[in-house]
Amino acid sequence: MAIKSFQGVRSKEESKKKYNAPILVEDYMTKKLITFSPDQSILEVMETFAKFHISGGPVVDNSGFLVGIISEADCMKQISESRYFNQPILDKSVERFMTKNVETIPHDMSIFDAAGVFDRHNRRRLPVMKNDILVGQISRKDIVIAALKLTAHSWK
Repeated sequence: MAIKSFQGVRSKEESKKKYNAPILVEDYMTKKLITFSPDQSILEVMETFAKFHISGGPVVDNSGFLVGIISEADCMKQISESRYFNQPILDKSVERFMTKNVETIPHDMSIFDAAGVFDRHNRRRLPVMKNDILVGQISRKDIVIAALKLTAHSWK
């Protein structure tokens, strides 16, 4: 006994139709960044973190080039030093506490490759670059959200 299909004949175009979900870092990165300058006060940075509910951000020079990244963990150094020397938190510059060797990723990297970078390195956020210019920032949370938006058949 033969099995009949009640779906009918499928068109060739329909069978070749592909689902193209956005899977690049630039599709999910934050583009409107709060940036800091190297000569900015670490106190200002901490206040900005609290005000905007962020845990870090890129440090750029006067020309807008990425020179470092500052995070809450970097601020902990200042807080720790102030207690050690029994002094209030001093008005020291970001340059003293920021991470200078910043790992970055390109804007056209897939979220899968970016997830691998996050997996290999203990980072919460990564600056995103295009032609050596800072164009955004992506976090681990952004990668998780991107993965949730993808359907099972769009994974490559």
